[in-house]
Amino acid sequence: MRRKIVAGNWKMNKNVIDAQQLMIQLLSYKTNNTTNCEVWIAPPSLYLMMAKDIFEKDEIGVFSQDMSEYESGAYTGELSADMLESIDATGSLIGHSERRQYHGENDESCNKKVKLALDKGLIPVYCNGETLEQRKAGQHLDVVKTQTETALFTLSAEEIKKVVIAYEPVWAIGTGETATPQQAQEIHAHIRGIIAEKYGKEVADEVSILYGGSVKPDNAKEIFSQPDIDGGLIGGAALKLEDFSKIIEGFN
Repeated sequence: MRRKIVAGNWKMNKNVIDAQQLMIQLLSYKTNNTTNCEVWIAPPSLYLMMAKDIFEKDEIGVFSQDMSEYESGAYTGELSADMLESIDATGSLIGHSERRQYHGENDESCNKKVKLALDKGLIPVYCNGETLEQRKAGQHLDVVKTQTETALFTLSAEEIKKVVIAYEPVWAIGTGETATPQQAQEIHAHIRGIIAEKYGKEVADEVSILYGGSVKPDNAKEIFSQPDIDGGLIGGAALKLEDFSKIIEGFN
């Protein structure tokens, strides 16, 4: 049974007071409601320790938005897998489209990060997806295949089962555009098929694949009902409990 997940990526939002308030609201919501999925958040790194203190019973998973491909050293501004392990973080996002766009991330560096995260017992949430230009050119299936193979196919079968993949069509992030549930399902099934070709169907069927393209309260249920979509990586809608909770309830 694949894990069902709704994960909130807070990006570079909220001061410490607002962040603390939302975390406390989330904890109250999770404590007082039955949820049919795991709930994760990726707040700014400054707030990771606070999140671990608030979610002291691991009611909600706590993820970094990025981590270094290096174990330690003179890499100013970076977070290491060892640092995340030391605060008992749940895992890290890896290869988010904004990291690729603004910081030159590529799938070779993602591969190193994924392996480091797994070595430290962290859950890597590996992000991939095509741009609008690539989709219009009919390259989207090939782009996602190359990304997946480069970043993940040095892993063993046991390792890849521990990876969560987040497919994010870059053209649908923060634009208000959303792939139709059928478009999203096509790519999710494609990714699972790529994994099955390499590792076998049994392994592929254990890998959770999240959709990361402008999931909202009014489309979550339909998106999550698709057979190969196991949840969502949520951006803007994760910053308000009212919206985020309704997305979580897309699994009810």
